[in-house]
Amino acid sequence: MTGNKIDSIDPTDEVLPPRSLVLFGLQHVLVMAASPITAVFLVSKALGFSDALTVSLISATFLICGLGTILQSFGPAGFGARLPFIMVPGGAPIAIFLAIAQQTDVQTAVGAVILTAGFYFLALPVFRRLLRYFPPIVVGTMLLLVSVNLVRIYGGTITGKQGSEGFADPMNVGLALATIALTVIFARVFTGTLQRISVMFGLIAGSAIAIGAGYMDLSGIFDGPVIAMPQLLPFGMPKFDFFAALPLIVFSIISMAEATGQTIATAEIVGRRGDAHAIVPATIRGDAVASLVGGLFGTSLIITSGENVGIVRATNVKSRYVTATAGVILVLIALFAPVGRLASALPGPVVGGTAVIVFSIIGVIGIDLLRRVDLREHGPMFTLAAALSMGLLPILVPGVYSQFPPWSQMILANGLAAGTITAVIVNAFFQHLPLEQFQEKCAAVFRPE
Repeated sequence: MTGNKIDSIDPTDEVLPPRSLVLFGLQHVLVMAASPITAVFLVSKALGFSDALTVSLISATFLICGLGTILQSFGPAGFGARLPFIMVPGGAPIAIFLAIAQQTDVQTAVGAVILTAGFYFLALPVFRRLLRYFPPIVVGTMLLLVSVNLVRIYGGTITGKQGSEGFADPMNVGLALATIALTVIFARVFTGTLQRISVMFGLIAGSAIAIGAGYMDLSGIFDGPVIAMPQLLPFGMPKFDFFAALPLIVFSIISMAEATGQTIATAEIVGRRGDAHAIVPATIRGDAVASLVGGLFGTSLIITSGENVGIVRATNVKSRYVTATAGVILVLIALFAPVGRLASALPGPVVGGTAVIVFSIIGVIGIDLLRRVDLREHGPMFTLAAALSMGLLPILVPGVYSQFPPWSQMILANGLAAGTITAVIVNAFFQHLPLEQFQEKCAAVFRPE
């Protein structure tokens, strides 16, 4: 009878002893902890936020990641998948958030996050029909443009502003290169969970070198209050501009596709009973709620992460109560102010080195997607060429559209938006518009009356 009772319990509903919950939950936190710290850090350095604001944003990001993780683990009222998910700030959304903030202002970037969260709910009933317009050629191009744009942006945190005193200081460049090299070494030497957090180890090692060289001051970490309370609307009232938000809205469709794959894969790994496809809307609704609340606290999109799936597979611990415990740990970290002050003390070159390799990995993922496409065919070849033309031009030649009307600059001057939209349109032109139909339309236009 006992065996039958055990068999009747869904693996995700198993409640482990408290000690095991904390241990396995902490392991999930260690794997994902680099994401919120790095994300806030990169945004703060690029936009020149104060240390106090950086601490507040780190606290807010950990808090929303923790609450979102609890939401996905328990899934009340269809908001959350009731699967062992961890939520993190996405790499591509951070890039797009930054691009919007630098092109307009941070209030508009926050407004874009809130608009995108609302779009999740509007698009959810029909998003499956849109996926055909986002094949690997489009997604791979977008990720590649994200990578190039971020390397350009965060190269500036390493060198400083061109023309300023101390530009390209060899010590700063050396710190960045050392951070990159150590991250690669850790990724090669470590295995398992330690290998998955090699980026964090690289950041720690680069910071240790900076401390030894006198480039990092830790004296103020325990100054001030120990408890941190995230600030609601830290940048003031958001500004809502649909055209500025368009790149993030476009990404949300890709994010929903990723959430679909992650939900189905995770449900299979943990042996979740029932139709995995039916769980997908709950996952996306959880992402939407977390992103909406995150936007109110100044963060970018907070989405489900596939990083923790490897831990579930490796440990064979499938309980969603483990990730719920991880969410509680993240909330506690959010309220511990010294963690935020420690992050804000990290030197720009070390953060820049971490950023360069992290976002170059996004480019590698994009290249891997493009590798699956036969670029010898005219359609994919011209789709990629046209998208890179429109995407790289404003990234590599800033100001190229500065004489254009302001409304058009929102799209054209944003390399991520221009390149991705171009990829969608050109791919649809080649793949979804029959040649005969196109020829007939052209003939009708040019046919003499």
